[in-house]
Amino acid sequence: MIRVGVIMGGVSSEYEVSLNTGREMLKALDPAKYIGIPVPITSREELLAGVNGLDFALLALHGTYGEDGTVQGTLETLGIPYSGSGVLSSSLCMDKALAKTVIRSQNIPTPDWLCWEHISEYDPEAVQRLGYPVMVKPNSGGSSIGMTKVNHPQELRGAVEKAFAADRSVLIERYTAGQEITCSILGGEMLPVIGIQSLGSDWFDYTAKYEQGGAEEQIIRLPAGVEEQVRAAALACYRALKCTVYARVDMLLADGIPYVLEVNTLPGMTATSLLPQSAGAAGLSFSRLLDEIISRSLQERGGIAAESEPEPEYAGQGGGRS
Repeated sequence: MIRVGVIMGGVSSEYEVSLNTGREMLKALDPAKYIGIPVPITSREELLAGVNGLDFALLALHGTYGEDGTVQGTLETLGIPYSGSGVLSSSLCMDKALAKTVIRSQNIPTPDWLCWEHISEYDPEAVQRLGYPVMVKPNSGGSSIGMTKVNHPQELRGAVEKAFAADRSVLIERYTAGQEITCSILGGEMLPVIGIQSLGSDWFDYTAKYEQGGAEEQIIRLPAGVEEQVRAAALACYRALKCTVYARVDMLLADGIPYVLEVNTLPGMTATSLLPQSAGAAGLSFSRLLDEIISRSLQERGGIAAESEPEPEYAGQGGGRS
């Protein structure tokens, strides 16, 4: 039996989201293979104490300290294998502006942006040149916390101050109208694409993500040419940003062109979250998905392996519901 510690909580604004993820993971772990151990943390000291005696760390963390490579580096120092991407990839993807720079270097479309490291860099003329509307967001945040759609120049200052209250740097990104989609990747293979329609606002905000009835999420079938562009863009991002095991690439489809918004190395992992939904459409239950993540992570980093089973044959993009 593998002693799996589910690391949850953390120090970011996504603390409650992380606790929810952790609780769902613990319920879904196969008791025939794993001893699931909750490890709620709010500090490095709690992490060090909580991981003592673990065979594997299943990360349910989101945001700063959990998703930015910090915890990953600590676990590597302690010699404890953990789930998902490594230190470099985690750090790269957490910094949205840096990730977008890498993405654009691969000739993958991503909306134009500005990044300010301090409120003293506030420059409304630069935003005017970028073009309204814009999305103002914490550069390293998640779950749409601290994020605002700004339609007019007079709304800009308040939105920027709100984002700086949540992070040390702020991303101002040109708003792109289109179909929001998310592309889940497991072991370098893309799972069925999910289309997202926010029901209460014109973008996928916190309410749409986490409140009942806030959004409609369903597996979609894309035209063949568009599907190939989406697949190519998602996998190119995954490789360029050094992701391993699993990740989720968020995009907007505008006039048949996929624009990459960001890459999540620790996306939401409750049973109804986007990546598990996509895995379910490919024939993987939530429990089996966690199995895959654990076994692939152990292969990536070494560690005690669970009893071997035949490799699952899950469908890629073509195997989802239409």
